[in-house]
Amino acid sequence: MITPNESNRQDKGPQLRPRVLLAAFLRYPAAMRSYSALSLLRQGLAGHRGWGRAWRDAEPGSHYDVVIIGGGGHGLSTAYYLARKHGLRKVAVLERGWLGGGNSGRNTQVCRSNYFYPESAAFYEHSLRLFESLGGELNFNVMFSPRGNLELSHGLEELEINRRWANAMTLNGIDSELLDRDDIRRMVPILDLDCRFPVVGGFVQRRAGIARHDAVAWAFARGASAHGVDIVQRCEVLGFERGDSRIRAVNTSRGTIAADRFALCVAGHSGALAAKAGLRLPIHSIALQAMVTEPVKPVLDTVVGSAVIHCYVSQSDRGEIVIGGGADPFNSYAQRGILPTTQDNAAAVRELFPGFGRLRVMRQWAGVCDIAPDSSPVVGCTPIENLYLSAGWGTGGFKAIPAGGDTLAHTIASGEPHPLLRPFALDRFHTGRLIDEGAAAGVAH
Repeated sequence: MITPNESNRQDKGPQLRPRVLLAAFLRYPAAMRSYSALSLLRQGLAGHRGWGRAWRDAEPGSHYDVVIIGGGGHGLSTAYYLARKHGLRKVAVLERGWLGGGNSGRNTQVCRSNYFYPESAAFYEHSLRLFESLGGELNFNVMFSPRGNLELSHGLEELEINRRWANAMTLNGIDSELLDRDDIRRMVPILDLDCRFPVVGGFVQRRAGIARHDAVAWAFARGASAHGVDIVQRCEVLGFERGDSRIRAVNTSRGTIAADRFALCVAGHSGALAAKAGLRLPIHSIALQAMVTEPVKPVLDTVVGSAVIHCYVSQSDRGEIVIGGGADPFNSYAQRGILPTTQDNAAAVRELFPGFGRLRVMRQWAGVCDIAPDSSPVVGCTPIENLYLSAGWGTGGFKAIPAGGDTLAHTIASGEPHPLLRPFALDRFHTGRLIDEGAAAGVAH
């Protein structure tokens, strides 16, 4: 026989069970340890009040195994791979401003490996392969979109050069496909093939594409912090304390920090900072400009570049037309650039896409690029025993972030250059083994 109280409890049981399950689900901690559909659902039900910080904003310690100067993509990726692959936990990243506030957030987010020389091709192909799996490895949506990178030819001479370029890619094991005018017309219908410099053909790397530039920096910051790396923002390096052939410590705006090894990953400011350590680099810095228009409906599903007209164009996930191209014609540390270069870039885009002439420019900026005489990076060991360098990336810095961090971390941890970095050593300017990658490295060179 069932009593009235028991009957009430049985009737209420099924009604209360969803609430009990929901409460248990909201208390489940595993969802907080990773980003997933489950954690998104959990936080949505909880009003998104339980998200923790993506990384720790650490206080600087007095001594580290490795101090990395520069909290952009290259510095953060180096720290991440040092911790994850080589087991170094006592690592600090020093950033004078905020993470990704320099070149990492001031580029056109193109990812490609369509380089001519075998040394460059091997390095950037390694980076592109890392990009392809980066979101899954770091548990962070970097918005990598392999939409292809199309290089245009505007004359028979350039077509022959681009055929040689595409064939070199094939020989280096990198995907490339030659296209004629009809192929390009089908691929990019809004492109004006009969512009002032008529398009006669081109080639495409279909695995290339774009990624969200600041998301890449944030992903590596989160990954590095999860492995115990100290990320110290608002910490400007003012000078170095030398001892014999080594650096003992760096003097910063937040005190003196000692370390066994140091790495410079400061992009366009590499030359100035290296000089404070007593190292002269064969690089110069320029302002490379970019801009975005107001968002429009999807009209461009690939990256289009032209060395002759001097621009490259893509469309972001938000619908903005992203425009890159020329650099200011003088050395500069400005992060905005001059108006004549902006006008030249806009005019170049209108040559290829006349319809874009009606769009309003929403933002314009410049990244400070450091460029070596052979338009190739300068990475690895230096004459200073415990100082390592990641510089000279020019217009290829963003697409090199994963491989740059992976290979430099190997070099720092082992004391020996990574095989992919050997051709880009600083001493090549003494031996004469230069890598003249000016054409494939970017239209601004």
